[in-house]
Amino acid sequence: MSDLENKAQEQEQPKKRPYNLREKKEKDAAYRSLIRPELADELYDKILNIIVVQKKYRDPDYSAKDLAKELQTNTRYLSAVVNSRFGMNYSCLLNEYRVKDAMHLLTDKRYADKNVEEISTMVGFANRQSFYAAFYKNVGETPNGYRKRHAEKKK
Repeated sequence: MSDLENKAQEQEQPKKRPYNLREKKEKDAAYRSLIRPELADELYDKILNIIVVQKKYRDPDYSAKDLAKELQTNTRYLSAVVNSRFGMNYSCLLNEYRVKDAMHLLTDKRYADKNVEEISTMVGFANRQSFYAAFYKNVGETPNGYRKRHAEKKK
């Protein structure tokens, strides 16, 4: 097979993404438009307070059901608010904050003695696979690669 034929064949096959990541599909759910904006704004602020300020994202067992209970609402309504205000689902929201926290810890000298798995546990990931997948999805590189690149910059 010639180089030209090889390139044509490569272009036909969709590029396999690492960690089984999939392209994001936009879904139009009718119930999202039924949310009163004032109430959605209020819930948005409360969600930010609980997830980010209180750092509940660090608890690997903190579910959407737990958050809904704390907000005195149901999971469907919570899901609609998270989707419409944050532009992602609940688990992606938690993972985004976990990854941001992990990025900080991976480059902080005080945590240089911690390995990547220990840091993933500290920020709330239940296992190594989900940490690597979320990190790669949000940052575009592996946690080890990120740490090494930042260590080289500081030298």
